[in-house]
Amino acid sequence: MKPISAIEPRKARPVPLIVAVFALSTLLPLASAGSAAVPEEKPTERQQAISLADAVLRALERNLDITVSRQTRDLLLPDIKFEQAKFDPTLSLSASQSRTITPLNRPFFGVTGAQLSSEPTPFDVRETTATLGLTQRILTGATYALTFSPDRTFVPSATGFLFNPGYTSLGTLTLTQPLLRDFGLDVNRTLIRVAQNNAKVGEHVFFDKVLTVISTVEQSFWELVFANENLKVAQIVLKAAQDLVVSNRAKAAAEILSFAEVLQAEAAAASRVELVLIAEKALRDQDDLFRQLLNPGEQELRQTVHVHLTPIDQPIQTLEPISLEEAIDIAIERRPEVLLAQKNVETSDINSKFAKNQLLPSLALTGTLGTYGIGKDLGDMLQRNYGGNFYNWTAGVVLSYPLGNRSAWSQYDKRQLEAKNAQALLQSVRQQVLIDVREAVRRVQTDFKRIETTKSARILAEKKLQSEQERFNVGLSTTRFVLDYQRDLALARGSELRAIVDFNKSQSNLARHKAVTLDRYQIVLQ
Repeated sequence: MKPISAIEPRKARPVPLIVAVFALSTLLPLASAGSAAVPEEKPTERQQAISLADAVLRALERNLDITVSRQTRDLLLPDIKFEQAKFDPTLSLSASQSRTITPLNRPFFGVTGAQLSSEPTPFDVRETTATLGLTQRILTGATYALTFSPDRTFVPSATGFLFNPGYTSLGTLTLTQPLLRDFGLDVNRTLIRVAQNNAKVGEHVFFDKVLTVISTVEQSFWELVFANENLKVAQIVLKAAQDLVVSNRAKAAAEILSFAEVLQAEAAAASRVELVLIAEKALRDQDDLFRQLLNPGEQELRQTVHVHLTPIDQPIQTLEPISLEEAIDIAIERRPEVLLAQKNVETSDINSKFAKNQLLPSLALTGTLGTYGIGKDLGDMLQRNYGGNFYNWTAGVVLSYPLGNRSAWSQYDKRQLEAKNAQALLQSVRQQVLIDVREAVRRVQTDFKRIETTKSARILAEKKLQSEQERFNVGLSTTRFVLDYQRDLALARGSELRAIVDFNKSQSNLARHKAVTLDRYQIVLQ
């Protein structure tokens, strides 16, 4: 190709009618397509700026998965009180009044006299009783029952009683203490500790769900950043193609370029319009995916006005020093999966100890102490009851053991297997955490190196395009080469943008695997 200064001017020649019609029918649609990067009629949009921190807080407050996980955790808390309530004292009170008239078949001294008539003599007894009781199971395994039963008895017209009406009472304390099976604080607190561990497991599951939701929001946020910037890249590429179309038309009008060069530039501009449309659709799709994580109401989702969420935070492009050993230690200490597996091991040990205790014979010490009282009224009765003159006591032991004890042994074997499985699962979880952290650290380092590499590639692509554009301006290159370099630059910009976004996503992924995501937002779970 000759330089512009060497091109000889040519006389204007008439253009055939068919060529003119073809050029007019081709250029007009392409010109309209090139000048309008987006359709003229589009839905009404509304911009809404949002930061990553605000998005995280909104997701934690309104996300349905978080709500379900929180309620599931809270369902486990009443189980602790339920097991603790088994050791609460129970107070009972009962009262009754009765009257019994029975026929006598023989004399009853002091009631009927020495002689009987020809008819049976009625014996009338009127009695009022009450019982006040208190029972409780103690953490040592003992069970006590304390009762007090006052009674009033009246026999009308009777003279053979010391007190008529007479008041009697009986105070009794009964105690049963296991000495082998079911003895001790640890054994009797088994179900309480299991319920507490289950509640802790629920907290760890909830914590894991919170970390997952935050990580998902962060990943989606950076994808939204990518979609926004990718649309800008597509628009820049379109603008460059449109500028090339305008330049080629001007040169073709001056008969510096051929008409084929114009058509090639217009075809490229048309394809760039398609890329812009695809980028716009991807942005809208990512908008909807991101908004879904924030759990908007159904009415908001039904709105025809598209709310375009514009990220405020800019992606970081700097790398802080990372210690793999420190990252692993933090993950082992804080990862909810590890904490959950540790609680399962603890629960298995508790159940194993309880099952081992159930292998012992049942040996219990029993004792009863009672005092009696009788008097003409309540005061007199109570004074005699606690005077210590009338009492009873018993003491003994009860021993029992099922022959073979197969039920207890089968449960013990089962608990032993559960404990081994829990230990194996803990080791597996720890190994998986180590692998996850190592991979997450490598991903951060690799993505950071990608930023440097793609940045260099983009700078080179810019220089190559600039050089080719200069060559094209002086007639040493063609439209095709310029378009190729524009495409290469667009790909380089997209690769750099993808590397930057991936680096921020990998930082989020590393924080998730170290379970320090909440620290980044200064959030404390209560």
